[in-house]
Amino acid sequence: MKLFTIGHSSHSIEKFGRLLEDNGIMTLVDVRTAPYSRYNPQFNKESLKNTLSNHNIEYAYAGKYLGGRPSDPTCYKSRVLPPEEADYLHEVDYPEVMKRPWFVRSIKRLLELANEQTTVIMCSEENPAECHRHHLIARYFITEYPEVNIQHIRGNGIVYSARSILISVNKPSVEQLSFGDGFNP
Repeated sequence: MKLFTIGHSSHSIEKFGRLLEDNGIMTLVDVRTAPYSRYNPQFNKESLKNTLSNHNIEYAYAGKYLGGRPSDPTCYKSRVLPPEEADYLHEVDYPEVMKRPWFVRSIKRLLELANEQTTVIMCSEENPAECHRHHLIARYFITEYPEVNIQHIRGNGIVYSARSILISVNKPSVEQLSFGDGFNP
């Protein structure tokens, strides 16, 4: 089974729609904690739902439990909620989030959707190496459900395996995430 990921970035809604259509997407699961964009209003929840509906793509929101900014302070390395302008990618304790029953339940629901039809999870960051959809969701699947083929759709139309990021990304900012050596498959 495949599960796709995509970041809306500042794409036009037309380009975004083509990326989804080119990959046969039937359901989009929004994993942004706040499903709105100040700078790209075409990706605000209501606008996006309407656009997707016109393309016969279903919309589901899962950012409350699969978003990159958990509301539980114990899901952060400091054990306190960071300020709004914080670098959440490096503040969140991803292994801790992965243990939460609400996260695991949401992952199972995502699996059900992906089993039913071609599904993509969406956040705002174009580059998955800089987004929780890779560091939290894709990594969980790679570890707990290795049979699921996680594919990242990039803005240029190239699609590649999430496993390739684990191998190829060698940036200090990513290496400093809260994963121990034993986490990598």
